[in-house]
Amino acid sequence: MKVTPTAIPDVLIIEPKVFGDERGFFFESFNQKAFNEATGLDVNFVQDNHSRSAKGVLRGLHYQVQQPQGKLVRVVRGAVFDVAVDIRQGSGTFGKWVGVELSEENHKQLWVPAGLAHGFLVLSESADFLYKTTDYYAPAHERCLMWNDMDLDITWPVTGSVPALSPKDQQGHALRDLLKKY
Repeated sequence: MKVTPTAIPDVLIIEPKVFGDERGFFFESFNQKAFNEATGLDVNFVQDNHSRSAKGVLRGLHYQVQQPQGKLVRVVRGAVFDVAVDIRQGSGTFGKWVGVELSEENHKQLWVPAGLAHGFLVLSESADFLYKTTDYYAPAHERCLMWNDMDLDITWPVTGSVPALSPKDQQGHALRDLLKKY
């Protein structure tokens, strides 16, 4: 696998080796030993999640204040614009974001370390999004940053109207509010 650091060095783009011909393709989507060797990380995944969303749906930017989750994310159908935001106090990249298109065609995965907020926007008619997490989902500890926080200034590839948001995501907080809590 090929591992590429992003503008937030802990956030990694992971590209598996894909074997393909006219019959289709094969790739190893996850191998603990290969992941650890290629990334230099030693993480333990405890939960796998699968979501399906329609075009224009934006999920996030989610994080957990307790039981923060590292996430290894990928798309198996469709395409999304995936975003990670560094909200780790004291980090040299605090308040910075990275965005990567993940799709069924490019097979890219994104490693989002614990302590970052995460979200994605569906670009295709629908998308099936898979992610492995390093800790269990804890709804009581989940929080959300505003997807359109002016201080973050994320360049979402939104065309036309506002993305479709869940009621929870419509109540996202500004990064400035997060800073006040520390």
